Amino acid sequence: MLRLSITERMRLAALGVDRTRRAAVAQALGSPLLRWRYGSQVADRLLIVPQDLRTADPSLWHEIQLGQFGLAGTIAHIDDRSPFEIEPPSQNWARALHGFSWLRHLSAVESDASRDLARTLAVEWTVRHGNGSGVAWEPAVAARRLISWISHAHVLLDGGNQASYDALTESLGRQLVRMSASWRDAPHGHPRLLALTSLVLADLCIAGHDRQLTGIERAFSDELSRQILDDGGHVSRNPAVMVDLMLDFLPLRQCFAARDRPAPPVLDTSVANMLRMLRKLRLGDGRLARFNGMGVASPAALATVLAYGDAEAPLDGHAGQSRYVRLERGETILISDVGPPPPIELAGEAHAGALAFEVSAGTRMMFVNGGAPGLSGQTWRPTARSTAAHSTLVLDEKSSSRLLRHAGLEALAGGVPIRGPEHVRSKLSELGDTLTLDAEHDGYLGRYGLMHKRRIVLSADGKSIEGADRLTPPRGQLRLKQDLPFSIHFHLHPEVQCTEAGRQSATIVLGDGAAWRVTVEGASLSVEESIHFADSSGPRQSQQLVLRGATAGETEVRWRVAELAR
Repeated sequence: MLRLSITERMRLAALGVDRTRRAAVAQALGSPLLRWRYGSQVADRLLIVPQDLRTADPSLWHEIQLGQFGLAGTIAHIDDRSPFEIEPPSQNWARALHGFSWLRHLSAVESDASRDLARTLAVEWTVRHGNGSGVAWEPAVAARRLISWISHAHVLLDGGNQASYDALTESLGRQLVRMSASWRDAPHGHPRLLALTSLVLADLCIAGHDRQLTGIERAFSDELSRQILDDGGHVSRNPAVMVDLMLDFLPLRQCFAARDRPAPPVLDTSVANMLRMLRKLRLGDGRLARFNGMGVASPAALATVLAYGDAEAPLDGHAGQSRYVRLERGETILISDVGPPPPIELAGEAHAGALAFEVSAGTRMMFVNGGAPGLSGQTWRPTARSTAAHSTLVLDEKSSSRLLRHAGLEALAGGVPIRGPEHVRSKLSELGDTLTLDAEHDGYLGRYGLMHKRRIVLSADGKSIEGADRLTPPRGQLRLKQDLPFSIHFHLHPEVQCTEAGRQSATIVLGDGAAWRVTVEGASLSVEESIHFADSSGPRQSQQLVLRGATAGETEVRWRVAELAR
């Protein structure tokens, strides 16, 4: 087990003090004596019903009619009972239930029966959990519920009787008041920004809350500045977080316009930068590169978000603050992770994928990372986070990042955070129309005295990729006491098949029938089993090309991937 460094201990102590302070302030401000500060506790008049940009799935209604309630990748058998009566099959299912994002699915059915059920369940929630605690009142869950209720107020408030209307508007008002204090106790990262987003949205949409809007808008702007980097990436380095945030930010901006109020400048700037970053991380198949917690994603959601940006604006391929590099020539796109993990309090889902890359040719994927499994595949998460699940080099069967198992850190990060590499450097250069990426990381330096250096050259027409992976000391020469095994992984997308393989070369065929030849110098090539975690149907069997060898202290492996003429 790794011991925390002095810097990490100091950081943990500071985070603990901050969390304690925030919890105390939230509790004090949420007391009955101070709740008057947040305006009326009854949300009996909505000025705006914001648009829900998330894709609706009417099939949930048919599931419910069959006695099932599927959320977060898990099916619960409710039969004739309410989902609030049963024992939740998982914590993620419970969070999804109490977050009420499923309202959009029932709303899409456009039937009186589905809307009656939505209204009935919301009223039942107010009775069972309206003044409760636990999962239902985790800041991120409460924030999602607040946004969902406001976005689907027409379903909840129209067509019911006066009793249900009064119960729901009173509950909505109480939720807003409670969130106005409790957001301070939200975990770092996305949950805290989501909580503040819900408050700004609610204060814009619910009559009588203009006085509260100025203060919460300021807190929202400050948090947005902390979390969204100058190049548009999120501080967690997880591309999925950006899509989720954008699906909330875009309707939020529309609400500012509808109220004839200027949106905070940082919101407009962040949205524009995030749109560019999402385009930068988008591969030829329309999906985002699978790095640092990016898993099963909806191309429709990404397309919806990107429709608000300039599709013709030029992209900057260099690393930027988010530390992702994009190489694009012809129909070939290569995206590489050239950054260290995020701060430890945000590294609970980060992956050990330093210098890993993904490649698409046209609309078809070629090389991928395993990606993060969906909510129903959490037992696979440790494996998916390992370096071996990424298209990069592994030394001595160890990951380039190391797990920091510490109860306090895990509670703050929402998972086991990772440490290292400390230093990841990269340079993207252009010679003529050829692109060259030089990158290195020190994830193995402390344990073995070796750096991993990778060079990738993408040809002007995009039809060939030449690479070199080196293991070398940072300076001078090094002779290890014993040879260490290494492996360089090229994970193939499940639609890609290896049709021919030898010890130094292999032929792979993409989903559209295009064939590419992989050749190797300095290692032995083998075709091995792999698992693609980021698939909508769950973890899926696939293949990988693995270059294996051993190093005595300095080794170079060269490889080339070239398209074969049809």
